[in-house]
Amino acid sequence: MSIKMKELPESERPYEKLEMYGANMLSNAELLAIIIKCGTKEDSSVALAQKILNIKKINKEKNLNFLQELSIEELTNIKGIGKVKAMQIVATCELAKRMSKPVNSMKIVLKNTNDVAKLLMEELKNEKREIAKLLMLNSKNILIRIVDIALGGGNFANIEPKIILREPIQIGAQKIILVHNHPSGDPTPSKEDDRMTDRIYEAADILGIQLVDHVIIGNNVFTSIYKSRNEDSSKNCIEQIGFKGINFNN
Repeated sequence: MSIKMKELPESERPYEKLEMYGANMLSNAELLAIIIKCGTKEDSSVALAQKILNIKKINKEKNLNFLQELSIEELTNIKGIGKVKAMQIVATCELAKRMSKPVNSMKIVLKNTNDVAKLLMEELKNEKREIAKLLMLNSKNILIRIVDIALGGGNFANIEPKIILREPIQIGAQKIILVHNHPSGDPTPSKEDDRMTDRIYEAADILGIQLVDHVIIGNNVFTSIYKSRNEDSSKNCIEQIGFKGINFNN
């Protein structure tokens, strides 16, 4: 049986410790315990938090990204974690994910593939489903809007270009960037990814819109289909129709 919270010195209780020393002085388990709020007869909130952290062995960098992957059902399988506590944890993880996104009012300039990956890596790298996004830019590479064009399943490759290009036409975007994740964690482009890139490029070009890149996000890794094709001479379709891809200023 774990030590009850009231049996700890005040300086060691998560709430009091945060107030006295600041959030950065709390352990992962103590921070999670504050979200959980209260324990059970058998376990303190810190002990329950440690059970959650033990679901997956934390690496040396104390990577907590796995928390974003946990479902309410997985959390409630832990004795002492009911539905309300599970929802509190899931909601907190979603807030953390959203906080990693840039503020819409900021002028975000995308100069290359690295900028695109940095913008969306935290949001997409741990997704269990495939999500495809369309980034719309003006002539100066300033981000105008980001929209989801496909969520889950394998429907991304089957979307008609006219549906994807509808909003860029409406808002007068001059450049677009496709981004999607591979839930497997491996960003290597598939044949379907290649075909989709060609279709969108050709349709956008007719409408005077430049597809400047198609970026695939994996688990803390990413690739550009353009760069991938430039490195593999057998995939020369992009070169034939003039894709640039790496430097968006072209």
